[in-house]
Amino acid sequence: MSAIIIAVLVLATASSGALFKPGEWYQGLRRPSWTPPNWAFPVVWSLLYIAIGVSGWLVWQAQGAGLATVLWLVQLVLNAAWSWLFFGRHRMDLAFADICLLMLTILAYIFVAGMVSPLAALLFAPYALWVAIAAALNHTVWRLNKG
Repeated sequence: MSAIIIAVLVLATASSGALFKPGEWYQGLRRPSWTPPNWAFPVVWSLLYIAIGVSGWLVWQAQGAGLATVLWLVQLVLNAAWSWLFFGRHRMDLAFADICLLMLTILAYIFVAGMVSPLAALLFAPYALWVAIAAALNHTVWRLNKG
């Protein structure tokens, strides 16, 4: 897998956030006081997508096709699905299930990638932290607006 293919896959995943924007529906939801400001999301995600791409490239260079690469691809799919579920379908419950699977996949990737490329695993640590925050936010917004 070339760097170009990795970049295209990461950009395709990132585009889900552009396709399914928060919009008026999200603005009308009750959210906790600790919700990050709107400007933080594109800034943080841009940096995370760079790290995701570099991590995938490092694993590919070190191992080629293998479990770490499969986990890397699976997390991209789950990542893209979240925006569609939460913002596109307004299904906070399914989005929460998706983000929990995403977190498990990220943690599995960190473990497996760490055996192939410690730097690749380290590059996923901020991603894991941000997804944990996003999962807590998803769950809290869902509970605040349930019913």
